Amino acid sequence: MSYLVFCEKKSYNIFMESILTLYKIGTGPSSSHTMGPRNAAKWMRKHYPDAKKFHVILYGSLALTGKGHLTDVVLRKILGKNTTFEWDIHSKIAHPNTLQIEAKCTDGNHIQRFISIGGGEILLEGEKKEKKDIYPFSNFQQIKDYCSAKSLDLSDFALFFEPNLLQKLEKVFKTMKKSIQNGLQKEGYLPGSIHAKRKAKLLYNVAIENEDSSLLRTRLVSSYAYAVSEENASGGIIVTAPTCGSSGVLPACLYYLERKYSLEEEKILRALIVAGIFGNIIRTNASISGAFAGCQAEIGTACSMASAAVTYLMGGTIEDMETAAEIAMEHHLGLTCDPIDGLVQIPCIERNATAALRALDAASLAPYLSSSRKISFDTIVKTMLDTGKDMKKEYKETASGGLAKHYSEDKEVL
Repeated sequence: MSYLVFCEKKSYNIFMESILTLYKIGTGPSSSHTMGPRNAAKWMRKHYPDAKKFHVILYGSLALTGKGHLTDVVLRKILGKNTTFEWDIHSKIAHPNTLQIEAKCTDGNHIQRFISIGGGEILLEGEKKEKKDIYPFSNFQQIKDYCSAKSLDLSDFALFFEPNLLQKLEKVFKTMKKSIQNGLQKEGYLPGSIHAKRKAKLLYNVAIENEDSSLLRTRLVSSYAYAVSEENASGGIIVTAPTCGSSGVLPACLYYLERKYSLEEEKILRALIVAGIFGNIIRTNASISGAFAGCQAEIGTACSMASAAVTYLMGGTIEDMETAAEIAMEHHLGLTCDPIDGLVQIPCIERNATAALRALDAASLAPYLSSSRKISFDTIVKTMLDTGKDMKKEYKETASGGLAKHYSEDKEVL
């Protein structure tokens, strides 16, 4: 069954998995192109430990942007130097992130196809995802009704179903902060063909040198988002939130507010829970994969998650959180995934910064708009899914449309 058909058959009576599955700690630059293939390679190594050689065929988006996303690099690290690659951009496949690995063993050759479905998760071709449902709800209206009936806030709602969330999220937030701190210390250029210069340290220094400036928030938040995104782009350790390519948005907002208001860690961890609820709803009913639904599914989701978390930290109601998350996604609808040269750098890094700022702005607007809004969060999620289905494949992490296309054309002219 194709991934598109699978999504079309989803209904709103399905359940949701653990919030923790959105926050994976790993190396960048891509959850679908790096983390997923790494897990596929580990599967092959586990099942065929005596293999001396491997041959990998990368299809679709993995073939088109795999080199920029370091897909071959991470596969070779796991499979070994005797690994050959084939980049197939023409074969028709059910899912845009498909790879085939052939293990050459003493008893013959063994072939397995994998699908990288986003967030570092993989499926064997033909395998259905084994869901470990935690929550007996699948959309925000159901959750909101339950919280109202039980007089729960959103974080307590999640803790009722996942009692150990706070302890497990401690490492998540610690890693997020570490990725910011590491990124702020580094200078020079990011790896890859476009020689993009690191900007996080520059933005941070400009911010602290002009503390009274009206641009202080913009520069600080941007520097934090750049720091994480630059760590991701260079293969550093980050947390998917919900993906590698959008990993800078939520940490930037949380780190900024923690430092500005001296917030206690538990409050931040509860905000991570709130963010995870909204991200989980999007993943359950739509997609968080740029290769399936464009960058709206990655940066748009990250912005929704961050805006809800910020609203929570600012004392907003559940209605305010829903409004903020809806605003955030609404104004990312149609956002294409068009990484230049297949690298998770331009426009990806800058988008993390602008989405973090938009999340703060959405949270500030929400309390004044929530009582009169016309669009629910569930409606905007369905709209995002429809928009993703209608989007041309060139705008879904192929580096063959939009900014990536025109950059290549302009470079050839020069």
